[in-house]
Amino acid sequence: MTGQRRTTALIGDDNRVVVGGKTLTWRTLHKLPQLPSPAAVLVDNGADALAAVRHHAVHGTELLVATSSRVDLAMREELGESGFAVVIAGGDEHSVTPAKLKRVEESGRVWLLTSGSTGRPKRIGHTLETLTTVRGKQQPRTWLVPYSPGTYAWWQVVTLSLTQADQGLVVIEPSELETWPMIAAEHGVTAASGTPTFWRQTIYRDTEALAKVPLEQITLGGEPVDQAILDRLQEIFPQARISWIYASSEVGASIVVHDGKAGFPKAWLDREPDPEGERPILSVDGDELVISSPHHGAGLEGAHRTGDRVEFVGDRVLITGRLDTDEINVGGSKVSAGLVRNVLMDHPAVAWARVFARKAPLVGRMVAAEVVLDNDLGPITDADLVQWCTNRLPDYGVPRRIRFLAEIPQKETLKSDV
Repeated sequence: MTGQRRTTALIGDDNRVVVGGKTLTWRTLHKLPQLPSPAAVLVDNGADALAAVRHHAVHGTELLVATSSRVDLAMREELGESGFAVVIAGGDEHSVTPAKLKRVEESGRVWLLTSGSTGRPKRIGHTLETLTTVRGKQQPRTWLVPYSPGTYAWWQVVTLSLTQADQGLVVIEPSELETWPMIAAEHGVTAASGTPTFWRQTIYRDTEALAKVPLEQITLGGEPVDQAILDRLQEIFPQARISWIYASSEVGASIVVHDGKAGFPKAWLDREPDPEGERPILSVDGDELVISSPHHGAGLEGAHRTGDRVEFVGDRVLITGRLDTDEINVGGSKVSAGLVRNVLMDHPAVAWARVFARKAPLVGRMVAAEVVLDNDLGPITDADLVQWCTNRLPDYGVPRRIRFLAEIPQKETLKSDV
């Protein structure tokens, strides 16, 4: 990927971009001063992030973009030692810490930081081409962008707008997350992608405001997707297409489901490659999901062990959580935290739940849970929820400690610890 940089005209350059209270286009975004390459551009707003992406798309530089809060001082040192100039973006001005290592740039390379769910974030290499997984012509849409800049989900929406005509963006800053439905309705957002936690929190805060957004396409991803949230969104938006996507920096967008059901069909496992070579190959080894994907990051060819645990329920394959945390061993009997969470989420008064292991005498571990209730449905006690689970789970899978939280917790990545 080294060599002379290209200069590219962008198909989506005239798409509308609403960011920072301004209605612009990609072409009229403010221009960052000339960026070095390779550069790690650290931002605290969506406008600077999009400006860095457009600069990269036009000039073919080597780029990593992330929020300043995700890249601590130690990681900035590591980036400098790996040949990146560290740029703190600030509108028309920015500060630059030169790279400590001089090396040849990888022209056209885009670097993503993993979510860090398995420890310290790692760098995964991509290009705009490998990040662009929607290639067929799309109907005109205006997309909500609530994700943190530089994450894989953020890049998915951004590349769609860059590479397709009539795909506008409405960027939501962290300070706007509580009121995003009002902003989205004002600007005519018709498509939105978010984590299950993002959607649950929005429903919990103001279902009436959410229902006023003219959504035609709703996408969920980034966390296990259960039937309860799919059904709730379908109730609010009966005419919308609701999809869930399994994607990661390592394997790209690998599973896309549009049938309104949690999980994916068991028949999708171990299929032959399609003639175009665009369809990922899905398999299960033990309890772990394994994916071979044409959308993989640089150097990640072949089968990739995802670290995500699956369960077979009827003719569906459910992704229940991380392999190292989802299985709870209660006195030798094993239960999936994700499946227990799904049972709790099926209760009409539960807005959100997290299930985890807690130390216990005699059996070593027991099942515990944190729950946020929908206060509009009357008082519910922990005994009510224990009884609900007792009627639906084996005894060892019933939560024995339930703690009620006042708010649904949400990280910068729009995820919670489920």
